[in-house]
Amino acid sequence: MQSLLPKDDEPIRPIQPPQPQQPPQAAPPQGYAYPPQNYPPPNYPPPNYPTGGFPAQGYPPQGYAPQPQPVSYSQPLPPPAGSDLKVWILMGAVVALIAASGYLFYQVSEIRAQVTEAKESLSAEIEKIHETSSVTLQTSRGKFEAMQKELAAARAHAAALSGEAKKDAEKHADEIEAKLSRVQAEQGRKIGEVTSEVSDVKNVAAATSTKVGEVTNEVGSLKTDTASNKSAIEKTIADLKSARGDLGVQSGLIATNSKELTALRQLGERNYIDIKLAKVKKNTPQKFGDVQLVLEATEPKKNTFSLVIIADDKRVEKKNRTVNEPIQFLLSKSVLPYELVINDVKKDLIMGYLSVPKVQQTRGASSN
Repeated sequence: MQSLLPKDDEPIRPIQPPQPQQPPQAAPPQGYAYPPQNYPPPNYPPPNYPTGGFPAQGYPPQGYAPQPQPVSYSQPLPPPAGSDLKVWILMGAVVALIAASGYLFYQVSEIRAQVTEAKESLSAEIEKIHETSSVTLQTSRGKFEAMQKELAAARAHAAALSGEAKKDAEKHADEIEAKLSRVQAEQGRKIGEVTSEVSDVKNVAAATSTKVGEVTNEVGSLKTDTASNKSAIEKTIADLKSARGDLGVQSGLIATNSKELTALRQLGERNYIDIKLAKVKKNTPQKFGDVQLVLEATEPKKNTFSLVIIADDKRVEKKNRTVNEPIQFLLSKSVLPYELVINDVKKDLIMGYLSVPKVQQTRGASSN
């Protein structure tokens, strides 16, 4: 069955109403011949037919029936009696067909509108998926950078442990040196007591002296490395700066990276807690030491952030803070303020440290 819907590239043409047909001319009756046979008839003209000019006066005679006129086949026959009804039926069918064509055109327009709307919706969904993929990629990059930071901190911690190992080795070398000194003294005493074994003791003493020299060299190397580490730590501490916190209290030294934070830990004046605070759903607090923190917003381009500090059943908002700015707050069990320093701001993530005073004393007790 052929579809009545037009194609997308085919223009819509109006339906032409059917043209009325001319009725066929009537054919002469079967067996008709012109002129007819026996023409003229034998009794024609009649006896009373006038012979002068035509028509004669008083003709045709009274009671004479006129002859039928010959039928002209050049003129169309009159339409039959039921032709008007057929015309009306045909016109009704044409109107119905036009109405159906208009309805189909309306349906085609609706379908085209729905297809256009579906295309726009699909384009919007594709754009949304693209944005979601971009956000996921940025989050993955942030996590990768955070892992790199943690790796750097781990390496710094390993370096610090290496320094402690060198100290232990130096101490052990000193113990070995003292022990060797005691052995050497004892051997000297034995040399004085046993003269027969002088040669053997000298050989042992020579070997011992060689070992002592080797140990002495190792101790000297360890002392040199320890001095270098101490010099580097002192230089790092000298580069640290102090700043005034948001409570107006002059803070101690501020670390801006993991190396400086390691140097502060070596000083041992305060306790330091690493902070890695992410923004979570429903603003769930995250605990660090004696305080809880909630990250509200970050602006990596401006290196600013906003957070909430929860301590002693109190909530304190810190808005639009910058990196390496000491955020100070007091707790009931300490006279000195706590300090929060953020060194790095990323999308929905901040990293830094919390400086806690070692002396824990309530402010009420200090005033007595």
